[in-house]
Amino acid sequence: MNTQTSQSQLKAFIFDVDGTLSDTERDGHRVAFNQAFDEYGIDWHWSVETYGELLAVTGGKERMKFYAEKYLDKNDIPEDLEKKIPELHAAKTRHYTELLSTGAIPLRSGVERLITEARQRGYRLAIATTTTPENVTALLTHTLGAESIDWFEVIAAGDIVPAKKPAPDIYDYTLKAMNLSADECIAFEDSSNGIQSSVGANLTTIITINDYTKEHDFSAADIVLDQMGEPDQAFTVISGNAENSTHLNCDLVEQLHQQAQTQ
Repeated sequence: MNTQTSQSQLKAFIFDVDGTLSDTERDGHRVAFNQAFDEYGIDWHWSVETYGELLAVTGGKERMKFYAEKYLDKNDIPEDLEKKIPELHAAKTRHYTELLSTGAIPLRSGVERLITEARQRGYRLAIATTTTPENVTALLTHTLGAESIDWFEVIAAGDIVPAKKPAPDIYDYTLKAMNLSADECIAFEDSSNGIQSSVGANLTTIITINDYTKEHDFSAADIVLDQMGEPDQAFTVISGNAENSTHLNCDLVEQLHQQAQTQ
């Protein structure tokens, strides 16, 4: 949470991707990982439950290394795994983009509306994520259209910084690239790793939970919602104060930002 006492004008919205813009994890990335394992003849299968545990580690390549080290007997780890992981990750990305192209992974409730409204009001937009740039552009292309890639002034993704979330580096990079201070921006996240990263960069943070993250610690969030919602599909406020709002719009975002500035 931002602790600055002087009030700064809100200028930019910075979005996480997986779990925030879209429920990509369970029915997207997990499925694509399993397809890549099958393609390479590797006898791994990540169940919904197992994948939920693996999400504690950010980054797909890092996740595979962690799985091999923590879940497998030493004799069951392929000898050339270290060399094969980049190939597996590339295959997984290919399968993931194919899944996106079928329209099987839509944006979450309220996301398109909020982005459209933010653009109309002249807010600058950015993305800060641990997923690959290819995954980001594929999601945007197949949900908002290819032109939407240009709506985001900065797409900070993948290995652009060495330390991934929960380190604040990806947000620090984004702020520097936009030449903005933390108190001129607001972040949108969905996970414990995400909010540790955004708050570590001193960003006011709005959380929308999902099935994988609903038990995470979001005590540092400025508000926690079950979804962004729509005018005819109200959100549920888990913690924080939405006043009389029933869905996340720019008015509420501005209000939350102003409240954080005075705390």
